[in-house]
Amino acid sequence: MEDSSTGDDSVHDKFIGPLPREGSVGSTSDYVSQSYSYSSILNKSETGYVGLVNQAMTCYLNSLLQTLFMTPEFRNALYKWEFEESEEDPVMSIPYQLQRLFVLLQTSKKRAIETTDVTRSFGWDSSEAWQQHDVQELCRVMFDALEQKWKQTEQADLINELYQGKLKDYVRCLECGYEGWRIDTYLDIPLVIRPYGSSQAFASVEEALHAFIQPEILDGPNQYFCERCKKKCDARKGLRFLHFPYLLTLQLKRFDFDYTTMHRIKLNDRMTFPEELDMSTFIDVEDEKSPQTESCTDSGAENEGSCHSDQMSNDFSNDDGVDEGICLENNSGTEKISKPGLEKNSLIYELFSVMVHSGSAAGGHYYACIKSFSDEQWYSFNDQHVSRITQEDIKKTHGGSSGSRGYYSSAFASSTNAYMLIYRLKDPARNAKFLEVDEYPEHIKNLVQRERELEEQEKRQREIERNTCKIKLFCLHPVKQIMMENKLEVHKDKTLKEAVEMAYKMMDLEEVIPMDCCRLVKYDEFHDYLERSYEGEEDTPMGLLLGGVKSTYMFDLLLETRRPDQVFQSYKPGEVMVKVHVVDLKAESVAAPITVRAYLNQTVTEFKQLISKAIHLPAETMRIVLERCYNDLRLLTVPSKTLKAEGFFRSNKVFVESSETVDHQMAFTDSHLWKLLDRHANTIRLFVLLPEQSPGSYSKRTAYQKAGGDSGNVDDDCERVKGPAGSLKSVEAILEESTEKLKSLSLQQQQEGDNGDSSKSTETSDFENIESPLNERDSSASVDNRELEQHIPTSDPENFQSEERSDSDVNNDRSTSSVDSDILSSSHSSDTLCNADNAQIPLANGLDSHSITSSRRTKANEGKKETWDTAEEDSGTDSEYDESGKSRGEIQYMYFKAEPYAADEGSGEGHKWLMVHVDKRITLAAFKQHLEPFVGVLSSHFKVFRVYASNQEFESVRLNETLSSFSDDNKITIRLGRALKKGEYRVKVYQLLVNEQEPCKFLLDAVFAKGMTVRQSKEELIPQLREQCGLELSIDRFRLRKKTWKNPGTVFLDYHIYEEDINISSNWEVFLEVLDGVEKMKSMSQLAVLSRRWRPSEMKLDPFQEVVLESSSVDELREKLCEISGIPLEDIEFAKGRGTFPCDISVLDIHQDLDWNPKVSTLNVWPLYICDDGAVIFYRDKTEELMELTDEQRNELMKKESSRLQKTGHRVTYSPRKEKALKIYLDGAPNKDLTQD
Repeated sequence: MEDSSTGDDSVHDKFIGPLPREGSVGSTSDYVSQSYSYSSILNKSETGYVGLVNQAMTCYLNSLLQTLFMTPEFRNALYKWEFEESEEDPVMSIPYQLQRLFVLLQTSKKRAIETTDVTRSFGWDSSEAWQQHDVQELCRVMFDALEQKWKQTEQADLINELYQGKLKDYVRCLECGYEGWRIDTYLDIPLVIRPYGSSQAFASVEEALHAFIQPEILDGPNQYFCERCKKKCDARKGLRFLHFPYLLTLQLKRFDFDYTTMHRIKLNDRMTFPEELDMSTFIDVEDEKSPQTESCTDSGAENEGSCHSDQMSNDFSNDDGVDEGICLENNSGTEKISKPGLEKNSLIYELFSVMVHSGSAAGGHYYACIKSFSDEQWYSFNDQHVSRITQEDIKKTHGGSSGSRGYYSSAFASSTNAYMLIYRLKDPARNAKFLEVDEYPEHIKNLVQRERELEEQEKRQREIERNTCKIKLFCLHPVKQIMMENKLEVHKDKTLKEAVEMAYKMMDLEEVIPMDCCRLVKYDEFHDYLERSYEGEEDTPMGLLLGGVKSTYMFDLLLETRRPDQVFQSYKPGEVMVKVHVVDLKAESVAAPITVRAYLNQTVTEFKQLISKAIHLPAETMRIVLERCYNDLRLLTVPSKTLKAEGFFRSNKVFVESSETVDHQMAFTDSHLWKLLDRHANTIRLFVLLPEQSPGSYSKRTAYQKAGGDSGNVDDDCERVKGPAGSLKSVEAILEESTEKLKSLSLQQQQEGDNGDSSKSTETSDFENIESPLNERDSSASVDNRELEQHIPTSDPENFQSEERSDSDVNNDRSTSSVDSDILSSSHSSDTLCNADNAQIPLANGLDSHSITSSRRTKANEGKKETWDTAEEDSGTDSEYDESGKSRGEIQYMYFKAEPYAADEGSGEGHKWLMVHVDKRITLAAFKQHLEPFVGVLSSHFKVFRVYASNQEFESVRLNETLSSFSDDNKITIRLGRALKKGEYRVKVYQLLVNEQEPCKFLLDAVFAKGMTVRQSKEELIPQLREQCGLELSIDRFRLRKKTWKNPGTVFLDYHIYEEDINISSNWEVFLEVLDGVEKMKSMSQLAVLSRRWRPSEMKLDPFQEVVLESSSVDELREKLCEISGIPLEDIEFAKGRGTFPCDISVLDIHQDLDWNPKVSTLNVWPLYICDDGAVIFYRDKTEELMELTDEQRNELMKKESSRLQKTGHRVTYSPRKEKALKIYLDGAPNKDLTQD
């Protein structure tokens, strides 16, 4: 079977008839490009014929369907078949859906119609539309499916009557004349373009047909065993046509395989074909006399000579339906060839369909050139395009090139040429004409009527669609205060009043608010700007208000609501919308916004008066601050300046304050107002998931022990977080206590800051005066860190692999996010003036540290960019922090507020959520210090994980970096475990098990430090391995070695030092290998390889054995292999393993596939390149014979090996997208095996 493969449906060189647009042939771009109007497929082509829409890559299907439709005998027979709805679902009936399609092709007024109903009846889903297939393959599969569906009907033998021919496949002995033969049927004749091994193509179809029936001589090793001679003899093997069908299908085999390049190729050689083809010359009219001929149905009869006379007579008697070109008599066992008096014109065939392929073997596009028997004109059916063409256009499909001929047949060449030809026998007695509409059977007339009604209904629906305005609709729910979004579809003639009613019902406000409290206004959702209202235009058509029916609008609509006691405000074009936040300096709160409207030519003084009327604050003492963009605050100080000059735009945000305090006399950047707004602009909301253990659960062990303190101190600390009954304090209790302490601390620090005394703040922590263990830092690690690690539940190893990574590994996600500072309200919670309740929502209840140092004020006044912390990029920690994570020089006190939060999602028993409002300029170290009261342990004993999409977690480890990369509503998970200090790295330890099915097993997480020796790290691992993994190891009976994915690498020696001899990084991975004896690796000059013996006589591999070499010499490797195996030195052959460890390979392939015994003297040269420890070496005894397997043993071993390799997952091979077989599912169920292929 030739196949155009799975390529795109858009490759083309040239087309017959009007050319489609460039780059759009056979692809979906025909239907989505901007230059293509949907209405263009609504009007019938000027040719009178209807095209077919290409679903994606269904051009091959469209070509065949149009050819069948233009075949009078097939179409008429299909119309005669009547569908019985009681017997089958019409959706899954292939003949019925073809009937519907043909009726639409004949009667529809559209330019093109869909084929989805037909493909659905094939049992195909939408993915099948993206599979490119071969048109000849489809033809056979569809004919088989129709035969199955038409069983026991009038059309049961239709396909055979129209398309089936017969030929004789024979072998004749050249010594005795004995002939064995069998009769085959065919639906098409495959014609070779270029004979195998030849560079010259056949010039014409006639030449290819002669070659098709040309016999070949079987001689030499290919001799035929003659049944009569009882020996192998030379013979002649060939084909003879016995019967040509009424509709003759010729397939030009343009797809071939090039064994030189190992690619499929397309043969674009020129092959001519006549408009009228005389097939009488291909019937053998000379009766070849033979003493005896025998028929055999066995396909191997010509080679085996086992033909029987009873089979001959049976086959012969069944062949009595022969007409044109042959006459067979059944009164003897001898074949009678056609009469010499055969009429010359009885086998003249007329070409009426040429199916063309444009493209290469990698893929392309099909279309059909078809002659209409109604007007004898040729037409090009190219998907939805139907156009008239000429004989010259048909000649262009012969292939080849008129210019200098190059080599066309590469895998990537593209050309356009004929692929399948269909001829009809010229026989006035049988040649049919198409049924006219008035000649239709009654059931077809009914079908036509139904389809017309459906088409009219679709037309009316399209007319409605063409007059329907579709625009985005928004509405702020008056109760829930959430912005709702929908799509309003309203007829252009509907009035504004009717549109309001539709929008009211669409937003489900019937039970919420009366309809007269709603109206539609023009709205810009991107800028959150109300452009205008439509007072007095309630009876105006929507088409007029919206500027006509358009595919997209540059604005939206808002269904605005009001309370019954309010009046709608009028919005006029040209106004700007301003969200006004009222600031209360005393309460340190910023109120939810109200909306006022102003004009750009208004002065600041006029704007103050406008706001004064809206919020009832005195204009004389009013200060207005404009936030032009994120963190860009501008105090409006020039009364005569216009709003346009101040930088106002369509939608703006301002903060107003009107208290009479000394704050008015201060410079803006030194004022309390600026500090409050600055904090407000930089505050984000985070959701923090606390660990499962209750706060304080680790206090008796390590968490709250003072440096150098005794156990009594620990007990005192524990009492501080216990309640009256001795129970541990809850998060809520800690929150309340911390709030009061931090409030008093904040006020004290502010006073000290205002007095210019900031020296104390440089030496103390944010929590130094809180009665909690936060100020007690265990810098000397008085309690062994391992003790804490041992009591922390170890997560699943796979979770560690997939979740724990440093933030620095996630593309350094440090981009500053523009955060809307309306923290306590939703982004769409701004009310219009009529809805505002002027409620002031405090940003904090005292739990904040808002003092800002004079140094920062100075920078702000100078207009310089601030740098709050300096990141140390080469480490996971920060040099500005001591070993406990405490800042040495932090003097900024950032806003932090935490409160319990009831999460909707179940987080498991024992888990608590916090909702934290925090200044995102805070460092990670300070943020962890703030969380200490809620976690219950020191910040050095818990880790912070940022949760990304799909619940992936990545550890944040850079203590000096700020939270600027975080944004509103990010989630954070806190996990217990010792946080890293400066120079420390978290290391994942895996056990290397070379002879296990899974050689890589996760053990635990460890911490290695810069300057530590390998032996020291092994000493620290021993107790952890004993308690967490149950491994009892002595320090000299295991080694650490490099891990590169699954491959073992360099063996680390005990005296190696991390960061000096061994490079180490965040989330590093290392192998731990248990030794059977004393460590043999003593020097870096040694080389450790893993050897494995292959035993061909037993078809098995021995376990791995390590071989330690003193050099890279091949001779030394052979000597070592000789020592461990006993194989004589001269008989050892070896090969390097391929792929990742353990370099698995099937025992059926290893003997031939590996590069055995490479001609090298050292291991570190091509093709081995073994320069590091861990390479895999297979070796064998060259004198050992390969085991001979029976077919049964081979199949059993193949299954066993396939199962083994699939389990280990080590056979990773690339293969292009698998081509999918073309199938038609007769029961509509792709999962069943009732297919025709």
